[in-house]
Amino acid sequence: MSRLFVSLLGFMLLAWTAFATEPASIPKPAKTSVREPIAKAYSPEKAGEFLDGAVMAWTAEQRCGSCHTSYPFLMARPALGDGKAPLLLKMRRFFENRVAHWDDATSPDRLPEGDEGVSEVVATAATLAFDDACTTGKLHPLTRQALDRMWTIQQPDGVWDWNKHELPPMEYDEYFGAAYAAMGLGYAPEGYAESASAKVGLEKLRGYFRANPPPNLHHEAWLLWSSVRLEGLMTDAQRQRTIKKLFAKQRDDGGWNLPSLGDWNRLDGTPNDPNGPSDGYATGLVIYVLRQAGVPADDRRIVSGIRWLKTNQRESGRWFTRSLNADRAHYITNAGTAFAVLALESCEVK
Repeated sequence: MSRLFVSLLGFMLLAWTAFATEPASIPKPAKTSVREPIAKAYSPEKAGEFLDGAVMAWTAEQRCGSCHTSYPFLMARPALGDGKAPLLLKMRRFFENRVAHWDDATSPDRLPEGDEGVSEVVATAATLAFDDACTTGKLHPLTRQALDRMWTIQQPDGVWDWNKHELPPMEYDEYFGAAYAAMGLGYAPEGYAESASAKVGLEKLRGYFRANPPPNLHHEAWLLWSSVRLEGLMTDAQRQRTIKKLFAKQRDDGGWNLPSLGDWNRLDGTPNDPNGPSDGYATGLVIYVLRQAGVPADDRRIVSGIRWLKTNQRESGRWFTRSLNADRAHYITNAGTAFAVLALESCEVK
């Protein structure tokens, strides 16, 4: 057995142990099920416990960032009021450490090859920028390093080779990756988007959005969110049209459902039901985006949506969202819980 192999194995074991030996007070959540009972009352504490348990389990088992669990966790966990929560700080260090070791061939934090690595750079850069804006207000050196790295792998048409695993809405097409990048650039503190480092790449990204309309309302919502802080993505008239389209999808119970935001088939070829029940991801995302776009918290439609969120949290602390792809796992529930938290915080619900 070579010394290199032994060294690499040691690194991997150490990395896994760092998460696997987390205190027993952060248990792995039970499998997500539509049959889980509704909680008697909204509990931000239970939401935090669920987010902690979900990200702990995912990171210990997979040791990677994920658009459905790890990145939404870092974005939403501070909104619960504890910016120094131990696992929150641990996950921030996790992503910073990955950025610092992306080019270390012997590190377990080295960058994956292919589109997985490209997606990690973009999502990590954008998420760290969002977190910097919402916490310290300063651009961390490793966030800047990740953002600068993003431009080196941008394609000539302005987008990135985002992972396309036929898993909508997040691992499906390059448009989502471009919108995710734009969101992070809009939040990046200290005027990063106007810096010399970003100038050329950002103009290519704007050109992509000018030439390519959003393929569905889900991605259009992300573009709306990005456009609030990043100029040149949408006109005021386009923003108002998108806001109108999002409100048009609101259901009678006050919520929204993910299948109504796009035309995606399941992995077995069957269609998703746009008239299905409201879910946590669509409701949380839409309310949060509308709030960022300036819709007031006392708008009757927002009030109705917040009421749905407060009365549809499950006993575990999560908000259920059925996977668009298969029923063996509903990882989108993790992101849905994060956006539910962000939506509630945006309306100052405690």
